[in-house]
Amino acid sequence: MMTDIIADSLTRIRNAAMRRLDTTELLYSKMIEAIVSILVEKGYLESYSIEDLGNNKKAIKVVLKYDKNGKSTINEIKRISKPGRRIYKGKNEIKRFKNGYGTLIVSTNAGVLPNDKAYKLGVGGEVICSVW
Repeated sequence: MMTDIIADSLTRIRNAAMRRLDTTELLYSKMIEAIVSILVEKGYLESYSIEDLGNNKKAIKVVLKYDKNGKSTINEIKRISKPGRRIYKGKNEIKRFKNGYGTLIVSTNAGVLPNDKAYKLGVGGEVICSVW
């Protein structure tokens, strides 16, 4: 039984990028959809679509993005807050990550947001993962 669907999804994206695959399929949840939409918005992934598998099950099909040399746009994708140890940051602690080259994805009371939007809104929260 899988206990951390977010870590599983990030691992699937990381492994697909290392193998230079065009697409990968993730299990569906609203949280995963929010994380993937932020990764698409920030330019780390090309696109995504939600597929109905029947029997009340869905999957998210993710199209990975590579530069002109065939290198993945994701250098590192890492789970920060885990089920056994949650990591929370205040609004002033999430201002910048990797000098603005990276992105922290934060679960706030305003929804799942990238660190720059969370800072502009003046909210902190649970740091889900980091990408650069």
